[in-house]
Amino acid sequence: MPKRYTITTALPYTNGPIHIGHLAGVYVPADIYARYLRLTGNDVILIGGSDEHGVPITIKAKNEGVSPQDIVDKYHAIIKKSFEDFGITYDNYSRTSAPIHHETASEFFKTLDKKGEFIEETSEQLYDAEANQFLADRFVIGTCPKCGNEESYGDQCENCGTSHNATDLINPKSAITGNVPTLKETKHWFLPLDKHEAFLKEWILEGHKKDWKPNVYGQCKSWIDDGLRPRAVTRDLDWGIPVPAEGGEGKVLYVWFDAPIGYISSTKEWAQREGKDWEPYWKDEDTKLVHFIGKDNIVFHCIIFPAMLKAEGSYILPDNVPANEFLNLEGNKLSTSKNWAVWLHEYLEEFPGQQDVLRYALNANAPETKDNDFTWKDFQARNNNELVAIFGNFINRVVVLTNKYYEGIVPEPSEFDKVDEETLAAIKAYPDVIASSIERYRFREAGQELMNLARLGNKYLADAEPWKMIKVDEARTKTIMYVALQIASALATLSEPFLPFTSTKLKNILNVSSSDSTQENSIENSWNEIKTKETLLPANHKIGKAELLFSKIEDETIQFQLDKLAASKKANEIANTTVEPQKDTITFEDFTKLDIRVGTILEAEKMPKTKKLLKLKVDTGIDTRTIVSGIAESFTAEEVVGKQVTVLVNLAPRALRGVESEGMILMTETPEGKLVFVNPDDAKVGNGLQVS
Repeated sequence: MPKRYTITTALPYTNGPIHIGHLAGVYVPADIYARYLRLTGNDVILIGGSDEHGVPITIKAKNEGVSPQDIVDKYHAIIKKSFEDFGITYDNYSRTSAPIHHETASEFFKTLDKKGEFIEETSEQLYDAEANQFLADRFVIGTCPKCGNEESYGDQCENCGTSHNATDLINPKSAITGNVPTLKETKHWFLPLDKHEAFLKEWILEGHKKDWKPNVYGQCKSWIDDGLRPRAVTRDLDWGIPVPAEGGEGKVLYVWFDAPIGYISSTKEWAQREGKDWEPYWKDEDTKLVHFIGKDNIVFHCIIFPAMLKAEGSYILPDNVPANEFLNLEGNKLSTSKNWAVWLHEYLEEFPGQQDVLRYALNANAPETKDNDFTWKDFQARNNNELVAIFGNFINRVVVLTNKYYEGIVPEPSEFDKVDEETLAAIKAYPDVIASSIERYRFREAGQELMNLARLGNKYLADAEPWKMIKVDEARTKTIMYVALQIASALATLSEPFLPFTSTKLKNILNVSSSDSTQENSIENSWNEIKTKETLLPANHKIGKAELLFSKIEDETIQFQLDKLAASKKANEIANTTVEPQKDTITFEDFTKLDIRVGTILEAEKMPKTKKLLKLKVDTGIDTRTIVSGIAESFTAEEVVGKQVTVLVNLAPRALRGVESEGMILMTETPEGKLVFVNPDDAKVGNGLQVS
């Protein structure tokens, strides 16, 4: 067993808030793992922070007309508070703009530079002459050479996940001006990954074949099999950590190089505050280092960062990198730029006191081995059918009946029958069952095992029926309630990694101690004690009154969230609507040939066996004629009668489904595809008047 654990979470970019994709992929599983390890008596630090460098931040700043520092200050505060309110138990949450990080990253670079671990190369990089700057990866958009995605960034394609160089893109364009960039020479420092290829093959492909997740191992193997190449560690930018070397003027450390060093600097910050030594957490072989990340960060944490640590020489390497796949939202990929997301800070405002519902739903549907989909209907079902109907229902019945029958005093049991003994034995088995899943990074499975314990409680009560037994056998009823209370007490402790707010609430109800308990004479049950203690809630122990742990989520609450997403989708469609280019130029004489008149629809009927066609009788002011119009998917026959419209009257007649159409109604279309009449603003305009 390791002496200590260092757990890190991917540093979120401070160019926007946290959304459920981040939570499901990284932060919920990391917090479950850290909470579990603390409960089992381990020395644990959970380390995180904001990634405040990188091109996405400078792009955001340019778009909003503010400085990059303004952007990172704004979003760092939002992200940090969201994590705190959501119950992510960081021992330290730092930021890469902090002086301690700049010092740590600079020293790391200088150490590698002094050891000759970098190569300096002059190469051609993409350059935007109009913007007068080299284009860092996210300032370039082009076609991915692997999958053909036409909106791939210069460092990575978000469609297929492939990493590449900006110069690999097909038809690259500057994201600043839209111009086609040119190539211009510039000098940079490179980490020669090929130098570490043999070590990485042995360490990953041989050493971690059995204990790393298949998706992680597979991506690493693909990279290594393809052959590793030198990768730049510097960039031509003015936002970031200045390159601490001669010739580094106007250059900064590449964000992928400085960001993982943020784990080390955040640990140093924690150690300084707590009066501890940071080095054992990063340099002692008895420390277990685990990185929680999303699949887009696998290469950086499994290949590049370990190569950096190995080259430095004094650091331990990660024991595991249990990366998750991506979480989609209502069938579509989550997108910050398109506002297709469930933002954590908004959820906390709109669902006050329901942090655990989202934690549970995300963990139950976690994308552990493949991309998964979050839907609001599933969220509602997880809450109503599992948290309310199973977990909450069991606890409520136990507490209500204990107060009703015994004034909140745990009763003295009499003789246990076979079912009682099997139930008590099952309680003792659950800590190891859940722990086994957690330690294999199967958090979804672990959460369901917790719910199985609540199911056990419900079945036990349903079979024993204490509400009936109390009428015929008071001694037996006491035993039933005693056993049920032992299950409730076990749930109070075992639920803490998954449902921390609920765990605290339940511990207070049962008068069982928790980390923030203020109650006197309470009982303490650790994770391991559940396996060994004969009694978790002893007879004559006083519990509190019942309160609902979870409340039902109604359909209208879910519909509100679905309407928000629909509004985002509509806004995106409008924003992305492309205007048709101008048609070929015509002469004034061509235009005068069109006879466009104001008319009124007198009659309308749906054309049989068609979806789109309405047969209209229109008063054009010069005659009454039949016009067949393809508007039936946007309007009913009844709602167009009496409508004043604009009609092209000198269009040659045309037979449509056996009906001769003698003109055309002028229409346009909304971004949603709904047809709109092009008609005169003044309703008093008479039929037959010409439009000119």
